[in-house]
Amino acid sequence: MTGYQMFWPIIAHVALVYFLYVLLAYRRQNLVQAGKVRRSNYRENRDEPPEGLFVKNCLANQFELPVIFYACCVLLYITEADNLAVVVLAWLFVALRYLHALVHVTSNDLRYRSPLFAAGYVVLGCMWLWLAVWMAFPSG
Repeated sequence: MTGYQMFWPIIAHVALVYFLYVLLAYRRQNLVQAGKVRRSNYRENRDEPPEGLFVKNCLANQFELPVIFYACCVLLYITEADNLAVVVLAWLFVALRYLHALVHVTSNDLRYRSPLFAAGYVVLGCMWLWLAVWMAFPSG
């Protein structure tokens, strides 16, 4: 494959991160305006109401597992191990991150959030496994 297809899922995930930053700013502004928290509380992140805390935690989560997703995508591209199957897996991982984020910033219900995270974890593991197999048994 070795086109830019491997990078579009990364761009889609970056869009999610940017959206979450905007959502966090919006929710925090609304919380301050409603008098639920003082702006100075954000200096030390003290006593953040759940409406903001859920988004803040979701945003932090986008810099955990997705970091190794980015590395995997770049390595798949560099080693020319990218193919339709791993591009589909990459899109599936990003879709699961969007769903995970949706649950995280709304109900934050672990009954839904945990399986979505686990599914993304497995999908990403498959991507890394494919990369390892590709490098262990080079075709050429």
